[in-house]
Amino acid sequence: MMPEQIQIQDLWRPALEVLILAVLIYYAFRFLRGTRGWPVVVGFVVVLVALALVTTLLKLQVLRWLLVYASASFAVGVLIIFQPELRRMLAELGNLPLFPSAHEQRENIEVIIQTVERLADVKIGALIAIEQSIQLQEVVEPGIKVDCEATPEMLETIFFPNNAIHDGGVIIKGDRITQAACIFPLTQRQDLNKSLGTRHRAAIGLSEETDAVIVVVSEETGMISHAYKGQLVRGVSLEELRAFLTSVLVQPAKSRRGIEWLRARFSERPKPGPAVITKNEPRPALKQAGR
Repeated sequence: MMPEQIQIQDLWRPALEVLILAVLIYYAFRFLRGTRGWPVVVGFVVVLVALALVTTLLKLQVLRWLLVYASASFAVGVLIIFQPELRRMLAELGNLPLFPSAHEQRENIEVIIQTVERLADVKIGALIAIEQSIQLQEVVEPGIKVDCEATPEMLETIFFPNNAIHDGGVIIKGDRITQAACIFPLTQRQDLNKSLGTRHRAAIGLSEETDAVIVVVSEETGMISHAYKGQLVRGVSLEELRAFLTSVLVQPAKSRRGIEWLRARFSERPKPGPAVITKNEPRPALKQAGR
């Protein structure tokens, strides 16, 4: 029994090390995928694997020695080459929802409310995605990188009809506008009304693939809608929109800690419920469905 116990004790540590390394490598690759450094990662891995195979198969001792002793230089090279990506990774780690600020979340919500109110009054269409734990760059076709503070004035400027980047969606993360003129995936559901416009279909499609909250303003009716977990609710008032955004973005953040964040991160994609719920019909003088 004693030798068996010793063997088990000797095995669990290497297994744990392999598991930790596998998880770190997987998420490092997942994080870098789609960034400017991704081609460099692919090329570096291909060259490294090719050199390792050649030196092993042909028994090139000198090259193998150089690969072993140059590993420290490789590590320094990685830090230099991927410095922007590493900075972004550390910034995202610092912004994990472990210690969220409800006050900041409510301020961000008020920016959305003020923007939607102004755009709805003048019937300017808008498509705004609020990113949460799932990175939207994995799902959307990237548009124009903005990286500026989210304010009602900036969002109005982006969606102004004569603006070159008004067509498409805007991604907001925290209090920053990260991208504009993005193309969101359209829903593939066949049970939708044919009058439902592209913006609303894109909002449903993105909410089916991610945990983002999407806010839509129809340019034909000025009607306000929101989409979440595959369900679109149309014709909401400003107070209803504020209450919904608060329930999704603020209240869960108070109690959510590391375990809840990991659960949201690794859980399966949410299954959509009823596709569309209309709370208030569009104004009778105009067409029922907005774009």
